[in-house]
Amino acid sequence: AWTNELRLAFEDGVDRLLQPALEREWWRQAIEMAEESSLQTFAENLRHKLLQPPHKGCAVIAIDPGYRTGCKVAVVSETGKLLGTDTIFLPGMRDGMPKKAAESTFLSIMDKFKCNTIALGNGQGSREAEAFLRNNIISAREGSQYTIVDEAGASVYSASPIAGQELSEINVSLRGAVSLGRRLQDPLAELVKVTPKSIGVGLYQHDVDQKRLAHELGRVVEIAVNTVGVDANT
Repeated sequence: AWTNELRLAFEDGVDRLLQPALEREWWRQAIEMAEESSLQTFAENLRHKLLQPPHKGCAVIAIDPGYRTGCKVAVVSETGKLLGTDTIFLPGMRDGMPKKAAESTFLSIMDKFKCNTIALGNGQGSREAEAFLRNNIISAREGSQYTIVDEAGASVYSASPIAGQELSEINVSLRGAVSLGRRLQDPLAELVKVTPKSIGVGLYQHDVDQKRLAHELGRVVEIAVNTVGVDANT
């Protein structure tokens, strides 16, 4: 009879105590492995964003697309200095201008600043803005070109103290467009102004340890800056 009681006690211990403890340990190890892999992925994504090749030596017309408030347009010189801003309501958007009027307005900006390079943000309304550029601007102006620029973190920069110091003379809503133009010209110099977690390095960033994430992303920023170097004259 005692052997039967011993077997029942053993089975109860395995089912009620040992197996749940092992499952918790296995889950903990799996989560740690997944978190470590996620941190490495986020860090690698950030490294690629920071070390994108710059497009220097030319002025840029930057477009921060939007439906309700229109497309914010900013022109920056080859050194990143703000030259001018405007707001254009493209055809098909709220309060949209007639196609010919929008085309004429945009071409006049290109003529005024002698600029054929366009940076287009990838936010809401970017598809409509891209179609407008491709069908009405690129085809009408030989030598003009546009590039899609990731605008993750642009709104964070717009409301930051550093943006207030650099672009105090313009409205907050226009600062994002300026940042997009500078991101095309020198991604590293512009992206280091934004908190790394706000640049958009991957989904579910909030699910990992935030201290470890901040440390890992900060380390990537330091490595990227040290790799490229800093121009003390700018």
